[in-house]
Amino acid sequence: MLILVVDDEPQIRKLLQTGLSGYGYQVITAANGQEALTAVAQRQPNAVILDISLGSEPDGLDVCRRLREWSQVPIVMLSVRSGETSKVAALDAGADDYLTKPFGMEELRARIQAVLRRASMEPASSPTAVIHSGDLMIDLANRRVTVNQQEVHFTPFEYDILRLLATHPGQIMTHQTILAQVWGSDYQDMTHYIRIYVNQIRKKLGENPAANLRYILTEPGIGYRFVERHPKP
Repeated sequence: MLILVVDDEPQIRKLLQTGLSGYGYQVITAANGQEALTAVAQRQPNAVILDISLGSEPDGLDVCRRLREWSQVPIVMLSVRSGETSKVAALDAGADDYLTKPFGMEELRARIQAVLRRASMEPASSPTAVIHSGDLMIDLANRRVTVNQQEVHFTPFEYDILRLLATHPGQIMTHQTILAQVWGSDYQDMTHYIRIYVNQIRKKLGENPAANLRYILTEPGIGYRFVERHPKP
């Protein structure tokens, strides 16, 4: 089992690496949020031990949210804060469990075993950190989009819509689902938002209906569907 430990304090990383290695785990570490996202994408650990307060952006909560955009890797969040608000924030961000510092290694081992057992009971999936479709590449770990190997800038809302559609290829995503996932449940009637943003996304992707080059199809009155395109030979 490969465990990723994410903490901005070197002594904590070393302590956890030594302790978990003693239980037979293979342990890798990351000192900040971006290193953590890259490590999950490249090494695909079985579980992540993630400190909630990292010294730089993205913090632990942001890392957790971004991982949940494309990965279901079990996450145990660590924090010196024991209040209910912090625990709720971690769980709402997608963490599987929460542990307050200081804690014993045996308790951490038990929490890891518990989240691994739950993960093993779920349907198998093969998440990918990079989506390829024709000339389009979406790097989910780094929130980076390229078309014809040229990076294209998307606003946060534009990216979230594209990511949502691309991670559900071939599936119709209704207006209500997109609004709830991207803006929140209070925006259920704002379907015109989606139309405006999808048009902007299409322009940036260089869609050309005349040449049959489309990544996003409109399902009239319902929503949108992402089309997987085979790469050019």
